[in-house]
Amino acid sequence: MIILKTAGDLVAALNGLKAEGFSIHFVPTMGALHKGHISLLKHAKSPSSIVVTSIFVNPTQFNNPSDFEKYPNTIKDDIYKLEKSGTHILFLPSILEIYPNGMFRPQNYNLGYLENILEGAFRPGHFQGVCQVVDRLLQIVKPSTLFVGQKDYQQCMVLEKLVSDSGMPVKIVMGKTLRETDGLAMSSRNMRFSPIERKKAPGVYQTLLNMKEQMHTGDLMSIKNKAFNDLLSKGFVPDYTEIADATSLLPVTDWDGESKMIILAAAFLNEVRLIDNILL
Repeated sequence: MIILKTAGDLVAALNGLKAEGFSIHFVPTMGALHKGHISLLKHAKSPSSIVVTSIFVNPTQFNNPSDFEKYPNTIKDDIYKLEKSGTHILFLPSILEIYPNGMFRPQNYNLGYLENILEGAFRPGHFQGVCQVVDRLLQIVKPSTLFVGQKDYQQCMVLEKLVSDSGMPVKIVMGKTLRETDGLAMSSRNMRFSPIERKKAPGVYQTLLNMKEQMHTGDLMSIKNKAFNDLLSKGFVPDYTEIADATSLLPVTDWDGESKMIILAAAFLNEVRLIDNILL
């Protein structure tokens, strides 16, 4: 595996590989890698592709500065995992390399209602920061395919809109959420849990499963409200428990029994915020 730290070096390396006929498959991360990341990297591998991953903790997408400061840094272990997975290139840029003109946002990305519902409502400005960094990374890497995880379902939809609006010829592939044996969705933030919190954390997924079992045609508000209260009773502080159209992500209050749906939840367990979803 090659580790590159500047955009210039990465562009030069990728241009040479593209000239040889390789396609570029890209998996952006913020480090603290787990099996979910590795599954995306393995999914990205093919005989004719070069797998590029980046590790960059993007400050512009954090609403809470302390959350940015506490984000896990496990770079040595990350490099080992990437080498073992067969990743070809690791892009490891500095903040100055990603934001040479500073971190102010010269462009406001038109995300429509996606910016104001669910994660957008509870994390104002978050998706603007996500688009800012991914836009910059895509301009540098210029991949044919971008691999992202289903756990961040709304973010996947935001990136679809970013790519569509920009006209970049990039295909987005969404990998399934990987879970621990007790159902907890794998996340870099999980390593911040205390042992007691770690035992409670799968409660979000269990609540989603309960919502799935209760699904029926007609009014869905009782399912949503019951799930919200269920999380409260388990010691979480929920932001939302929602049932939405899987294509648009717009909330659904009355289901026809046919439309493809997604069940979502976001909740704090002390200082750590969990998000999860189940596609129906």
